[in-house]
Amino acid sequence: MSRFLFVVPPLTGHVNPTASVGGELLARGHEVAWVGHPGTLKKLLPDNARIFPAIDDELEADIRAKRERWLALRGMAVLKFFWEEFLIPLGHSMVPGVEAAVRAFGPDVLVADQQALAGPVVAGSAGIPWVTSASTSAELVNPLRTMPKVDAWVRDLLHDFAGGDVRFSDRLVLVYSSKALVAGEFGDEVAFVGPALAHRVERGSFPWDWLVGAPGDLVGAGALGSAAEWRRCVLVSLGTLNGPAGERFLGQALEAVAGLPVKVVMVAEPRPAPSNVLILPSVPQLALMPHLDAVVTHGGHNTVCEALAHGLPLVVAPIRDDQPTVAAQVVEAGAGVRLTYSRARAADISSALTSVLDEPEYAAAAGAVRDSFLAAGGAAAAADRLEKVVAG
Repeated sequence: MSRFLFVVPPLTGHVNPTASVGGELLARGHEVAWVGHPGTLKKLLPDNARIFPAIDDELEADIRAKRERWLALRGMAVLKFFWEEFLIPLGHSMVPGVEAAVRAFGPDVLVADQQALAGPVVAGSAGIPWVTSASTSAELVNPLRTMPKVDAWVRDLLHDFAGGDVRFSDRLVLVYSSKALVAGEFGDEVAFVGPALAHRVERGSFPWDWLVGAPGDLVGAGALGSAAEWRRCVLVSLGTLNGPAGERFLGQALEAVAGLPVKVVMVAEPRPAPSNVLILPSVPQLALMPHLDAVVTHGGHNTVCEALAHGLPLVVAPIRDDQPTVAAQVVEAGAGVRLTYSRARAADISSALTSVLDEPEYAAAAGAVRDSFLAAGGAAAAADRLEKVVAG
């Protein structure tokens, strides 16, 4: 049996795939550990998971504060802040903890999230094989290719920090998507394994009875739609890190669904809402997916792929970062409708949601992507590839 060490930033969407793949490796008898922010990891991993610290609570709070400042920026300032104020400093901060974890755990393979730059640096120094956990497929198609000067600036930053571009391993890159979404030609080291969903841990409760309540339980249900229509349910979520930046869109979304004969689960802080809307600060998203008919999202890779893995069509309103690229993938696959986040009004959201719910081609396209994900193999396929790295 072998030892695998996952290096992750304190971001839920980046930890989740590693929780699944790590769980599969544990089920096969391997030894597995994670290094990052213990507070974040404990919420997302099994109770007996082995965790090494590389980020303390103070640094994690600083990262969250930087995220809020980043969300307020526009244009090229977004990219500049992301690299100079977040990614490179995070890499420097994590190096000592990752080094300590490597000494204590002695991994055979180090699996580094693409935004945990300390992983490749430490692995290179220690002579340990390392692979990439690509928590978003957007960078694979190099969205900066049309801006060569900006692309060169990013590569210079990486060279100064790590001696080269360490975003992707030349040995193995685990991509939690499929070629049904990601167009292009890729080397043999790029493994499209589909979303890794098995072995995931979701904590927290949910009022499941609300999903199956009779239409009469909702004020005005009879006037708005039939019993069959009221059995449909939609999730509205802007992810775990968008906070106040999502307030305008969420307000418009509430207005949009007030007149629709669907139940809506919205992830947000408490606020006045129509009677057909359940608002919660967090939900067990993966467990909720089988009960849904569509998802309205900002285009986070994690949420999009979880929805498509369940054959759910999407309304995508990307904000920044990789989200426009992910939204474009959804539209190109025919599995959803894209909205302009900063300008989408209630009528736009209502129209888009009605389209993906009522026009069968969207669900059919989402089902085709789901089938491609199933064929890719998920966590089991990722574990197969990692075992081959050890075997050489």
